[in-house]
Amino acid sequence: MKTTRHPLNQSFAWRNARAPFHIISTEQCDCWNESGYFLLENVFRPEELQPLIEAIDPLEEKTNQFLRSIKDKRKFIARADEVTFALHVVLQSEVARAFSMHAVFAQLCLDLLGTDCRLYWDQAVYKKPYCPEEFPWHQDNGYNFVIPQDYLTCWVPLVDATIDNGCPWVMPGISRRGTLEHWQTDLGWQCLEGMEEAVPVEAKAGDIVVFSSLTPHRTGPNRTPDDR
Repeated sequence: MKTTRHPLNQSFAWRNARAPFHIISTEQCDCWNESGYFLLENVFRPEELQPLIEAIDPLEEKTNQFLRSIKDKRKFIARADEVTFALHVVLQSEVARAFSMHAVFAQLCLDLLGTDCRLYWDQAVYKKPYCPEEFPWHQDNGYNFVIPQDYLTCWVPLVDATIDNGCPWVMPGISRRGTLEHWQTDLGWQCLEGMEEAVPVEAKAGDIVVFSSLTPHRTGPNRTPDDR
């Protein structure tokens, strides 16, 4: 697939993860190195997720009420009653903060990045029932270019994520090219077009979709009557 590098991406070199590992398997390492993602299954139990849901729901509702109150009912990529972003929840909830410090995240960082890691960004994204729009292909580092370019994204579904309700899709292998040039659309920044070679990553509540900040990903519409 033809791509264009971000103008600030001049000398990127992908760093392969290597054994020994604390939590990932050799197969997951190979998928990370070659494709830029893998699925880590059955990480969190329902009783671990429920307090987090109860902590985040009011923050999301506050965000949605704000969007309803402003002109056009949208702010950048967030749209009232369609897709919302509750930002920096670890600064607003002790439950979320404790969750972010779970050992699994430290183990993933050790396996994939090394010992010098910190939390750079956190957010809770709700795709509302019957949200008609996709969220377009992008890299997380395409929204705000930082160095090192290749940080780690851990996408934790609080409900089952399916093709029907808007699970992530990834474009394998392109993460090795570094940050791509993005262009702005009505739905957000975008770096690719088309679905050829795209892979859906359906995940159960409590799994973790692990991918690089350089892995192009998108989510589809939510065609169900429930929040995703």
